[in-house]
Amino acid sequence: MALARSSKVAVAKYAWSGRERLGLLRVRDDVIVLHAMRWPDEIRSPEELLPPPVELSEEEIDGALALMDTMTREDLEGEEFEDTYTEALSQIIEAKREHREPPKLQEPESQAGLIVDLMAALNESVQKARASRGEDADVHELPTKKTAKKQPAKKTAAKKTATKKAVAKKTSGRRPRSA
Repeated sequence: MALARSSKVAVAKYAWSGRERLGLLRVRDDVIVLHAMRWPDEIRSPEELLPPPVELSEEEIDGALALMDTMTREDLEGEEFEDTYTEALSQIIEAKREHREPPKLQEPESQAGLIVDLMAALNESVQKARASRGEDADVHELPTKKTAKKQPAKKTAAKKTATKKAVAKKTSGRRPRSA
């Protein structure tokens, strides 16, 4: 109670998982709370974590802000924000307790997805990128694959000669079969 009345915190050493640690003790709603602290050798330098600097144009920042505005919602109510997993799990547990079959849950209806032509999207992206750099934006279509049968490759003359010599050597050392 003295810690709560003083509005102070306490630093304590404690053992956890075979290691001595530091902790901060404070009182919160009549409960003593322990916040784990780190020793100096456990803390990495923030320079290691910094990403490389990136140059952003005002247009990119404005575009990001516009995207955030379109995705922002004021209401967080409705079916989308209900915990259906916990509700379904409690129904299953209740059914098991009463030794009856768990209720069949309805599968959520899958919404039809948008079919995207990836090649068209890629070509459009390349055209925009080249146009923004001031390059010619001519993009050629990729040739379609033909399903023709492949002809076996012709052997070179040197291979044929070497193969004939090897066959001749093998057959010359054999004895003829007797009938």
